Amino acid sequence: MSSLDCFKAYDVRGRVPDQLDAELAHRLGRCLVDFLGARRMVVGHDVRLSSPPLCKALSDGLSEAGCDVSLLGLCGTEEVYWAVADLGLDGGVMITASHNPPEDNGMKIVAAQSRPISADTGLGELRARLAEGRIPEVAPALGNTASLDHRQSYLNRLLNAVDINSLRPYKIVVNAGNGGAGAIIDRLAPSLPFEFIRLHHEPDGRFPNGVPNPMVPELRSETAQLVCDSGADFGLAWDADFDRCFFFDERGTFIEGYYLVGVLAEAFLRRAERPGSVVVYDPRLLWNTQEIVAAHGGRAVQSRAGHAFIKEVMRTEDAIYGGEMSAHHYFRDFAYCDSGMLPWLLVAELLSRSGQPLSALVAQRIARFPVSGEINRQLADAKGALQRVHSHYAAQAPEIDTTDGLSMAFAQWRFNLRASNTEPMVRLNVESRGDPELMHAKTAELLALLDALD
Repeated sequence: MSSLDCFKAYDVRGRVPDQLDAELAHRLGRCLVDFLGARRMVVGHDVRLSSPPLCKALSDGLSEAGCDVSLLGLCGTEEVYWAVADLGLDGGVMITASHNPPEDNGMKIVAAQSRPISADTGLGELRARLAEGRIPEVAPALGNTASLDHRQSYLNRLLNAVDINSLRPYKIVVNAGNGGAGAIIDRLAPSLPFEFIRLHHEPDGRFPNGVPNPMVPELRSETAQLVCDSGADFGLAWDADFDRCFFFDERGTFIEGYYLVGVLAEAFLRRAERPGSVVVYDPRLLWNTQEIVAAHGGRAVQSRAGHAFIKEVMRTEDAIYGGEMSAHHYFRDFAYCDSGMLPWLLVAELLSRSGQPLSALVAQRIARFPVSGEINRQLADAKGALQRVHSHYAAQAPEIDTTDGLSMAFAQWRFNLRASNTEPMVRLNVESRGDPELMHAKTAELLALLDALD
């Protein structure tokens, strides 16, 4: 049996087969039904070559525990979320490792109403059951397993999010990264007035054009170049399970997800039914979001980064919208879950109504709060590095927050430094108040400090 090191803070993820294999998936299925008291669950998978075998093993385990299983086949993570909530199921599992290398895989697990199962709400217990061999016996009556075509209901939800008659006939570059997004674009296309220019469109679990992770600057150039070469109005790119959506303006410039959080927060607050609606954000970058939310009569609430934590806070606060700088966007009317399709449709509607290009929609906010973009550094002692950085700046910082990693704010700049949950690595984000030179100087200062610590 594989290692249990694949149990992370808010999902299961690791290398196949040494950290995650079919046997573990099968046993986890049996435990999951018992843990949730589930009678009906849904399972889907991404494009990875290891996903169908893991999907079958997990589904067999669910069925052996007496649970009926609805199979979505190749799909996006948000389709599992939507199916669980829309059909009133007891839970769901998406087999995916998102933007990880092709040899990795994992599982995102949700309970009823698509409430995420994280380390604090069940993954720890499930791991303990597996470690101790507490696997339920096969049920007297096996659950039924059948394919489910729920996609049209999901597509209708996407299309109903915008006024299609208001949309302009934009030319849009779409880079699916050989993941699953291309199939959804093709199904949406007949209902939309857009011309799609497709890049790495066909699903291929080997990821022959590189792992789809536009958070990595080196992986953005093809999309950016095609936007420029084709004269597109904007460009889009997704990760493999398309729960994150990344934007490029009409000049091919990558737009940090942070600024899209502000754009969407403003849009939702403008049409909110009541004043004081809540927007949830993560601590990595926050000044722009806080200012926009306050200016439009909302209330900004901070959460730890990560989908399980954001969703929990959103439910507690009944938040209308939540966003992370990592390009995860969450919607109350989408079961408080994240979607990689709703953001670009909503932005296309905003652009259509304003008549502005995407660059103009975000230019003022970029100038007002310039950012470093997320920078990763390999460190042998990531947690020790946070302590040393804290000591270095503590006497100077009027605001220190440890909600998620270390956030320190000064009069004109701030930073967040987090240790990775899965690797000996730290992730740094820096922003300033309208001073790009200060932001770059402080970023260099922090990086030099981290390099010295290593």
